[in-house]
Amino acid sequence: MAESGPDFTLADFLGGISDTVRPSTARPVVVRAAELERLPADQVHNPTALSIAGRLPTTTFEIFRQTIPAGESSDMQRHHHETVHYVISGEGHSEVEDDTESWSSGDFVYTPPWTWHRHYNDSTEHPVEFLTIENSRLLGLLGVARRQSAGLVTMAEARARFKEENS
Repeated sequence: MAESGPDFTLADFLGGISDTVRPSTARPVVVRAAELERLPADQVHNPTALSIAGRLPTTTFEIFRQTIPAGESSDMQRHHHETVHYVISGEGHSEVEDDTESWSSGDFVYTPPWTWHRHYNDSTEHPVEFLTIENSRLLGLLGVARRQSAGLVTMAEARARFKEENS
């Protein structure tokens, strides 16, 4: 089965998804906190720490534990996948396009596809901890995954930098 390209068919893709999770030593049902795989800093593009539960046998989504240090933020970015952040601890706010919303422990933060967004830790003393769930694996399998980072810039700077691609 082709994972993308001209030989890809949705019917083959959907037919290849098992009705049953087949855990193994390499893809266990439980991944312990100490077994999360930290992404290298050069792949994150901001001061946050991202650790992935990559060994879980998920086919269509990924799960991360994300930490934003006190007084810091994620980068200004957009991507084709949807993302939900569950706020484990801390408080802050998010810019999603022209909206700014505050959040705190226990809240869920939704990021729609292909929207410029950035998440801020409003505390000067404590980190923010997120459980981040995104359907990036599904889009990768379909061959339509895309992500852009503008770095630690404002919304206006991100839009100006990627002006030709804003439509």
